[in-house]
Amino acid sequence: MPNRTAVYPGTFDPITLGHKDIIKRAVKIVDKLIIAVAVDTAKTPIFSLDERVEMVKADVADISSNIEVVGFEGLLVNFARDNGAGIIIRGLRAVSDFEYEFQMSGMNSKMNPDIQTVFLPASESTHFIASRFVKEIVRLGGDVDELVSENVKNNLTNYYNT
Repeated sequence: MPNRTAVYPGTFDPITLGHKDIIKRAVKIVDKLIIAVAVDTAKTPIFSLDERVEMVKADVADISSNIEVVGFEGLLVNFARDNGAGIIIRGLRAVSDFEYEFQMSGMNSKMNPDIQTVFLPASESTHFIASRFVKEIVRLGGDVDELVSENVKNNLTNYYNT
């Protein structure tokens, strides 16, 4: 039987309703979904790895019991292999996402041809949401009620008001 454990990686700084939409759809097509919250040295997250893991756990708690949320550092294909995942889930918002993700998929396939990448296009209602925009809106005092959960909104508000 094929391996239907998947990894959905991301920085999740913070998790948005766009991420949550991909998670809800991905969990329907796999047996187990591991949400891998990444330490990304190319980015400077405002929340620590532990804070991001906890926010993701809180946001996905009501979706499925087949979801595991963990932090990770290093090569994604190695993480997937070490956790028994044969699938990498990637969400696509725009053509620009596809170009990057397509190249990354090729690199991952070269390193481990047993791991497949599955692209899920963002829903019409969430395709414009990006964590960097959400942070900027909160920093400038705007409303993000339709972009993130209440928990994430509170964490962002606390961050920018301290």
